[in-house]
Amino acid sequence: MIARGPQQEQPRARIERAISARPQRREGETLRASLPQWPVATGLARTVLLAVCVVIFAGIPAGAAALRIVAIGASNTHGWYVGNEGAFPAQLEGLLRKRGIDVQVTNAGVPFDTTWMMLRRLDRDVPDGTDIVIVQLGSNDLRFLGTMQQRAANVAEMERRLQARSIKTIVYDEKVEKVPLRYYTLDLIHWTREGHAMIAAALLPRVLSMIEHRRNDEPRSRDANAR
Repeated sequence: MIARGPQQEQPRARIERAISARPQRREGETLRASLPQWPVATGLARTVLLAVCVVIFAGIPAGAAALRIVAIGASNTHGWYVGNEGAFPAQLEGLLRKRGIDVQVTNAGVPFDTTWMMLRRLDRDVPDGTDIVIVQLGSNDLRFLGTMQQRAANVAEMERRLQARSIKTIVYDEKVEKVPLRYYTLDLIHWTREGHAMIAAALLPRVLSMIEHRRNDEPRSRDANAR
């Protein structure tokens, strides 16, 4: 028998030492180490982002469009002396926006208009999709030789037409509301900026009430349609 010398054992010994010196992986680590990590992380991030978007948009009610209001009237609605930006429609919009309500209040005031003139232009100035119309009557009917009966009939017809289009109506009549004299300018016809602020504040709870009713009606309408 030929004895193996140290020269013959040396290569095998080096291989065994190299194998024994490698760190041992726990079960499953070899497979995970062989997988590309960045694409997996990217795919997971996309999945999480998609899930978050679904949750967010699911919480937004269908048809959550901006509330659309039209204020129709004469010179006070238009903003005589104070301009459109100082008139009650713009101030009402500001009050609603401060409460987080997405709203657009359109000023459809025309100086010298009577209620009959407002009635004639109602369909033109109140577009489809309007939610609420504020009718500010003024005193031009009586100033231009109209009667209270004619005035009341014109207002009733405006309300009827708007109701037929599923549009809510708020009628503001300073003769009924009793606007204090301090809120009028020297001509005792038109309101000051403070007067417009008072009118906007008086209209605010009425508009908020209509918004709440609309929100409550929407689930009932959806349930009725589902049947």
